[in-house]
Amino acid sequence: MSFVFRRVDWLLTGIIIALILFGIAMIASVSVFESYQITQRLVDAGLREESANSFYLMRSFRHLLLGLIAMTCTIIIPYRTWETLALPIFGIILALLVLVFIPGISADYGTAHSWLRIGPFSLQPSEFLKLALIFYLAVWLQKREQLIGTLKEGFLPFASILLIATILVALQPDLGSFLVLSGIAVTMFFVAGGNILHVLLGGGIAAIMGLPIILNEGYVRNRFHAFLSPDDPSISETIGFQIKQALIAIGSGGAFGVGYGKSIQKFGYLPEVQSDTIFAAMAEELGFFRLLIILGMFGVFIWKGFRVAQDAPDRFGFLVATGITMWIAIQTILNIAVNLALFPLTGITLPFFSYGGSSLLATLAAAGVLLNISSYSQKEEIRARKTRRASRNNRRQSMYSPRKT
Repeated sequence: MSFVFRRVDWLLTGIIIALILFGIAMIASVSVFESYQITQRLVDAGLREESANSFYLMRSFRHLLLGLIAMTCTIIIPYRTWETLALPIFGIILALLVLVFIPGISADYGTAHSWLRIGPFSLQPSEFLKLALIFYLAVWLQKREQLIGTLKEGFLPFASILLIATILVALQPDLGSFLVLSGIAVTMFFVAGGNILHVLLGGGIAAIMGLPIILNEGYVRNRFHAFLSPDDPSISETIGFQIKQALIAIGSGGAFGVGYGKSIQKFGYLPEVQSDTIFAAMAEELGFFRLLIILGMFGVFIWKGFRVAQDAPDRFGFLVATGITMWIAIQTILNIAVNLALFPLTGITLPFFSYGGSSLLATLAAAGVLLNISSYSQKEEIRARKTRRASRNNRRQSMYSPRKT
């Protein structure tokens, strides 16, 4: 255990901790109105004695505690352990995804059927599918290393795995997770040696198979309609209201923001402000230049993640590190693009920031795996061997050097 903690990438660790702390700070600020609203409804229903502004903050603290425990475990557990557990984990998560369609077990929030109710807790299996898919694909791709570039033995089986992994998510429907999972899988397939034409074909198949299912839901079609016709007044005040308010929040922030805790848009204007649109509220309070600090930290995380992949001691570690890094990169870019009206609404969270127990738990567990891989870095191993060799040479020289009389 001490070996692992001595060898982890401390810059990457610091970035993760900083993102977590910034996330909690922003939840504390932007969620006060929504916290009051939900607790007041509970008071009116006789389920709570008084309303409070810290409902989402206290729940986020509990989520963070569980996430830090998960991250500590995945830092300690050697990453090669997941190689043997990849198939069982993938199968269990797929089974959980099937359960979300069973009445009485599923818990619906908003417009998607993505959650399971387990006693007083809810679970979103699609968040854990991201890490499970990365583990399984890493095992599968390294076993077929010499065949990945072929159509019959490489691409077609890969397309089948991708279809199995994404079809249940598309049926929920969960456009954000569908896009993230597809992006992760296609990237891993490409870096493993997949043919670029097959990669493009895979993206096309995923779109052809998944998007019609997702677009079958009226509210998803409305999101695309709002994205394509943002200037239509009848849309901006109805299905396009969330995007309009997000842009108002971002524009109001200007260069230096209105100040921490002083957002106006969080008071009922930004729907799901503690989750989907937290980036817009951050932009309003912090402003462009302060927001660049947070975006810079995401950039360093992605850069360090790819460096960990490059220095991984084996192909499994390389593929897992690549998959995790792409997961955070794609999800971050998607969330920001949605808030800037550069992409239709997806309901995707901003990693480390948005409220959501399943999202934070899965993200921190993946971050722990990445840190564990960094502790086995080839570069660090080479440096350690050189240090040990130099130490032995120094001892030999001291033993055989003539003594002064």
